[in-house]
Amino acid sequence: MLKMSALPDVPRWAVIAAHAVPLATLPSGLWRIALVVGLPVADVPVRGWGETLYVLGLSVVSECLALLTLGLVRGWGEVVPGWVPLLGGRGVRPLAAVVPALLGAAGLLLITGWFVYAQYADLGPGVTHSAVREAVLVACYVPLLLWAPLLVAVTVAYYRRRTGRTGRTGRTGSAWTPAPLTASK
Repeated sequence: MLKMSALPDVPRWAVIAAHAVPLATLPSGLWRIALVVGLPVADVPVRGWGETLYVLGLSVVSECLALLTLGLVRGWGEVVPGWVPLLGGRGVRPLAAVVPALLGAAGLLLITGWFVYAQYADLGPGVTHSAVREAVLVACYVPLLLWAPLLVAVTVAYYRRRTGRTGRTGRTGSAWTPAPLTASK
């Protein structure tokens, strides 16, 4: 069985959802990489170094942002790892994680809404004219629709757990307490 590490008081569904986010972004990133290396996934090839770097950068940045969701279920989302300069060992305030996560989810919803509208309004150039290429494109990009709702769900679970808000189970507080912060000399 696949072991997913998380803090002991994180609900199992939140752990699964947090691990699903990077997996949901992976197919679109692989599709973009295939486009850059010249595989026949689209009718319009990537031209020039600027466009190549943009497409590759988009893949790397989106995957890195998706991986940040794991911080909402792991210890490094509650205490900054010691190797981080200036901040290592300090506690993470709940809103310092919740606000960017929810703003990111809102941005993802806006982008998704625009994308759906643009497809129905037939805005912009078509990427493929082949049914097979179109099916591959859709199969690689549809999982991205899960990113925003999964991020919101995991963020709400993080907020409830960190602030002691009760959920449906009636539990309050957190069973896991970060190590006490000590002053470094």
